[in-house]
Amino acid sequence: MTGRVLVLGGTGEGRRLAAALAGAGIDVVSSLAGRVADPALPPGRVRIGGFGGVAGLVAWLREAPTAAVVDATHPFAAGMTATAAEASAATGIPLLRLQRPGWTARPGDDWRWVDSLADAAAAVAGFGSVFVTTGRQGLAAFADVPGHCLVRSVDPPSPPLPRRATVLLDRGPFDVAAERALMGEHGVEVVVTKDSGGPMTAAKLTAARELGLPVVVVRRPALPQGVPVAATVGAAADWVRSHAI
Repeated sequence: MTGRVLVLGGTGEGRRLAAALAGAGIDVVSSLAGRVADPALPPGRVRIGGFGGVAGLVAWLREAPTAAVVDATHPFAAGMTATAAEASAATGIPLLRLQRPGWTARPGDDWRWVDSLADAAAAVAGFGSVFVTTGRQGLAAFADVPGHCLVRSVDPPSPPLPRRATVLLDRGPFDVAAERALMGEHGVEVVVTKDSGGPMTAAKLTAARELGLPVVVVRRPALPQGVPVAATVGAAADWVRSHAI
C-alpha cells in the first residue's frame, strides 16, 4: 500500500521519525497540537492544531490516501492517543504508538509514585518548597499547596497557579549541575514530575538523588488495548516501511 504517513508529533521522537521517513522519500505529514508557542518543527509537511475529535481525524485520514498513522505524542497526551486509536479502528488504517520508555529508579532514589496530579499535590502538602516540573497544564491541582512552588514550563502557564509560586520559563535539555544549583537556590525540598522518560529532563532526577531529595512521580496513563508499541525511532521507521511501502 502506498500513501502518506501521519505522525502525531510534538516530541523529539516524532521529529526524528519524520526526518527518517522524509529522508527515505516517504510522504510524511507531522501534526502538532499547537500548545507550545514556538515548537521545533520536523522535516516534511507540518499541520498545527487539533482535528476536532475522532470524527475530525477520521475525515482527515479519508480525504487523501493514508497508509499508516504513528502516534508519537507525549506519554501524557492521553486524549490524542485515545482519539488516534478510535480513528484507526473506524478507518482500518494501521496505527503504531511510538513511546519512549519511562524512567527507572536507581539506588539512592527516593521516588514516591502517584496516579494523578491531584495525588501529587496531596503528597507534597507538607513540604515548604516544591519544585513542580509537570508542565504548564494541570497546575490548578497545586493551587492550594501551602508551600512555595517553583514552577518550570516552556510557555507561561495560565491561572490558577499555586498560591505562592515562582514561575521559571525554560526548555530542556538540562544538565545536572545547573539543576542542583537551581534546587539549592530555591531551597527545594521535594520535586514533582511526570514519568515522561528520555534524557531531556532527566537531570533533575540525578540532582535530586545527589541532594537526597524525594521525587513525587506521576504514573503514565494506560495505553489503548490492541495498539502495537515501538520504544525506538528505528523500530517505528521499520514498522512504517512495512505498512506504507
